[in-house]
Amino acid sequence: MPELPEVEVVRLGLERALVGRTIATVAVGHPRAVRRHAGGAADFAAVLVGQTIVAASRRGKYLWLDLDGGAVLLGHLGMSGQLLVVAADKPAETHLRVRFTFSDAGRELRFVDQRTFGALAVVKAACGVPEPIAHIARDIVDPEFSDGDFVAAVRRRRTGIKRALLDQSLVSGIGNIYADESLWRARLHYARPTETLTRGELGRLLEAARGVLTEALRAGGTSFDALYVSVNGESGLFDRSLEVYGRAGRPCSRCGTPIRRDAFMNRSSFTCPRCQPRPRRAHS
Repeated sequence: MPELPEVEVVRLGLERALVGRTIATVAVGHPRAVRRHAGGAADFAAVLVGQTIVAASRRGKYLWLDLDGGAVLLGHLGMSGQLLVVAADKPAETHLRVRFTFSDAGRELRFVDQRTFGALAVVKAACGVPEPIAHIARDIVDPEFSDGDFVAAVRRRRTGIKRALLDQSLVSGIGNIYADESLWRARLHYARPTETLTRGELGRLLEAARGVLTEALRAGGTSFDALYVSVNGESGLFDRSLEVYGRAGRPCSRCGTPIRRDAFMNRSSFTCPRCQPRPRRAHS
């Protein structure tokens, strides 16, 4: 699933391509793509026609287009969703779910989703954030993110540090890939109990995570298959810089120890057994 860098790459592309343009038509090709819109497909289209896009925003893994009418078009890409900005005469994609045209007859916005796990909805916003995601925490590259509040909240928990990183009520935008990469940089094992972490260790982890996310954003995110692309259809290149994720059995670049893969929450965790020794008391 796309994480913060991938979603931010898409947001930047939408901002460049759509801000200031007015929606002319909306065609919903699959009702599941707008299942989170309370009024259904017909209402989804009706409320968007004539609206002008004034900004493209993001929180964690969610992104939205701010509309001049006060509402927002909220989206989540799910496992395979793509928001593409393409020429109006481009043939329809196989898994095209929603198609937006604009009053200037320029490039279209298309929501393409092979597995239909992603979704779009028009919702209200409170204090600039869509109401359905108001409970989601800020991400660590947000200027208003509080390191102190995060450290205090994590130290109050009784869980493993990776589970805390994936908890979107504590910090948003970090998923399996970037959690593993950040923990490797910080030399912390994913099962380390949060209550045993010092403020210094958590500060080191935040610094590592910011570095990983910033570098991934510069590389256009991480693409493991053709389903994650920017609005222009370009793949991210950060997979070439991954140190542990998906590298089981390969040598750690710091110490040469083979990377270990463990089952974790129906997924996997990748660590260096030497750089990230498993704690005697661990939360899986």
